[in-house]
Amino acid sequence: MNKVLVTGANGYLGAQVCRHLSQQGYAVSGLCYPSIPDDKQWQQPFAELLVGDVRDTATLGSIAKNGYDTIVHLVSLDHHQSNGDPAFVASVNITPTWTLLDTFSKNGLRKFIYFSTIHVYGKNIEGAVTEEHAVNCNNAYALTHYLSENICRYYADNSEVECVVARLSNSYGQPVFANNNCWWLVVNDLCRSAWTDKKIVLQSNGSPLRDFIYGKDVCQAVQILIEKGLNKNVYHISSGSTYTILELAQKVQQVYRKRTGVEIPITSANASTPTVSKPYNMVNDKLKALGFAPAYDLEAGIANVFDYLKNIFSDQLTATGDQ
Repeated sequence: MNKVLVTGANGYLGAQVCRHLSQQGYAVSGLCYPSIPDDKQWQQPFAELLVGDVRDTATLGSIAKNGYDTIVHLVSLDHHQSNGDPAFVASVNITPTWTLLDTFSKNGLRKFIYFSTIHVYGKNIEGAVTEEHAVNCNNAYALTHYLSENICRYYADNSEVECVVARLSNSYGQPVFANNNCWWLVVNDLCRSAWTDKKIVLQSNGSPLRDFIYGKDVCQAVQILIEKGLNKNVYHISSGSTYTILELAQKVQQVYRKRTGVEIPITSANASTPTVSKPYNMVNDKLKALGFAPAYDLEAGIANVFDYLKNIFSDQLTATGDQ
């Protein structure tokens, strides 16, 4: 049985990945920080749950002795946090990748899956964007991930560990835990705004293009990369379809109308004239060649987020006795 260690197991994406892999029969160990979530149903399938900071080399050295086959490394600051003090940002986004590979490569690790981002390509992309597209990091978030990608390449060439890089597009979907940091994600944010405020207010003029992929499809991709991902390869985890932010808002509006019969308005806090974005698509043919097939289109994913919001706010009303 493949022993998999997932870093950031209690995070937004990590909690979903752990649950999926456990359901698929993997012996999953979750590294949580600062504590293990108090959710017995989520905890039950794990082979083990550990508490530790990926910045702590002594902790990683102790954990490495458990002899894992695969690591899925998901710990990272988000876009906004990555604009902070460089020493701190590097201590979270870069150094742990090096430490994990250096430590676990000496303890029998066979595969390391590193989660990077499509933001390494920069803003001015167009056409069919493959994994061979030129990198053009224009923010700290992208830069730190690309530096970690290069650490992976070094260990792929100089150790027995197979290193696989996953460049993730814009994931979305309901969280496992209510306190997961996910409501700044644009799809989640627009759904919550529609549900709670009965309106959608765009912070841009609506013209930026994005590729959105549902969380459960990301989990499917992780499993495929564990089983079939090739050493020294980069793979896009993407839907392969792009929407402008305005088109996304209209899709949220449409799904909300189907559910409730209510038409909610879409407005913009940005009065600038919409620009014509250069069309592109984040090609995921390499991952598809391994068997990946997204199971959720944007409408289905949005509907699931609304289901979650309905349950959450229903629970809150029940808890306060406000019917």
